[in-house]
Amino acid sequence: MWSPPPASQQVSVTTPVPAQSFRFATPVLPTPAALIAARWLFRLLTLVVKLPFRFPLACASLTASVLVWHVFGWVALAVVWSLVDVGLLVWWRRRPSTFRRWVGLRVLATWRWWWVYARQWQPVLVVAGLAETYAERHYLPRIRKVTCSEWADRVRVRLVAGTAPVDFENRVTELAHGFGAASCRVTVLGPRDVVLEFPRHDTLAEPIAALDVPAVPDLGALPVGLQEDGTPWRLRLHGTHVLVVGVTGAGKGSVIWSAIRAMLPAMQAGTAQVRAIDPKRMELSYGRRLFASYADDGESAVALLEQAVADMRGRAERYAGRQRAHVPTVDDPFVVVVLDEVAFLTAYHPDRDVRRRAENAIATLTSQGRSVGFCVLAALQDPRKEVMNLRNLFPDKIALRLDEASQVDMVLGEGARERGANAHLIDPDLPGVAFVRVEGSPIPVRVRAAYVCDDDIDAMAAGDSSTVKASVMEGAA
Repeated sequence: MWSPPPASQQVSVTTPVPAQSFRFATPVLPTPAALIAARWLFRLLTLVVKLPFRFPLACASLTASVLVWHVFGWVALAVVWSLVDVGLLVWWRRRPSTFRRWVGLRVLATWRWWWVYARQWQPVLVVAGLAETYAERHYLPRIRKVTCSEWADRVRVRLVAGTAPVDFENRVTELAHGFGAASCRVTVLGPRDVVLEFPRHDTLAEPIAALDVPAVPDLGALPVGLQEDGTPWRLRLHGTHVLVVGVTGAGKGSVIWSAIRAMLPAMQAGTAQVRAIDPKRMELSYGRRLFASYADDGESAVALLEQAVADMRGRAERYAGRQRAHVPTVDDPFVVVVLDEVAFLTAYHPDRDVRRRAENAIATLTSQGRSVGFCVLAALQDPRKEVMNLRNLFPDKIALRLDEASQVDMVLGEGARERGANAHLIDPDLPGVAFVRVEGSPIPVRVRAAYVCDDDIDAMAAGDSSTVKASVMEGAA
């Protein structure tokens, strides 16, 4: 048992060395049975030692139950567990939210760890091509922790040395289908430390009524909808430019009107103003009384843009050497230039001079305007370069439902689709659902914009805050 038999040789076909007639053979030494048994014993001891740290509550409960049974007998154990069950039942009835957070989701995470992920981990990763092979052995990333939120599982994974998170980012589709999830997103926490996020259900499946108008709007974080994790989606306008791209019926109007609605108190106070361009004469014309200026044809739209450029340059000249950051005031309000169907001005207008002037004005505003309080919020259907070659001048981008997979990377940047931003697969019955990528973050976030109906716009244009509130409550009902 302790002495291995004489080494045998396994002859393998190898390419002969030139000018030689013999072949090399690799010696194979069988592993002693005692070494195999010692290895399995070591693994068992390691598992026993790690269990209290990995499942502290379960191990503590089991240990306490054994001690009670040993000291007081099984009757006392039954009484103790009956009291525990009654306490849990009361907790569940009186504080269901905290019970679910501290008990329900933890139990769910344990079950999901063993039944969904640990049980299928090796076959899914091997088939997906994420198992590394060295010396005829498979090396798999290890699951470190599984946590559950109300809507998704977060699987924390330790990578194999020599691999990179991009390997997982390129296999998000295979991982999502392998573990029965609608999608998968990868978040990098550190070296060899990533989190795989698998949604259990779609939290954005239901439409969102128009949100309450904030009493004091934050122009850097305007509430316009919800994120996939249930937290508010706050859109930044002050200090940036935003490009919204989506096919007809994808919900571009929901994003635009939700942003205008969130700015309403600042617009009424005079510290913010909207200058709107609406070539279709259908989307923004309904609330044109809210806007400082409005245009719906090529010549008037270009005049509006060039006036905005002139105002921006005048403000920059006054700020030069005196002020580096813009603070919205009545004298220097925050200006948002809203461009619905911007391709009409950059690609589709029959007058070449109008297209040239419009493109120059948009380029000037997006390259110089944000430091002095000018923002461009543009909506577009076709993101191709020949239609809109100024995409890179918009730091923040929103991708609603798109026609083609290639358009996702056009809008959100290279690698967005590999990170789970499948905007081309958004259900047509979910208008307002989008993926957002903000400046400085490579991770796209799935969101849904609130729907601002005609009654809400009428209430906004009327300027009666009580009417706006009543409209909001009726929409929510």
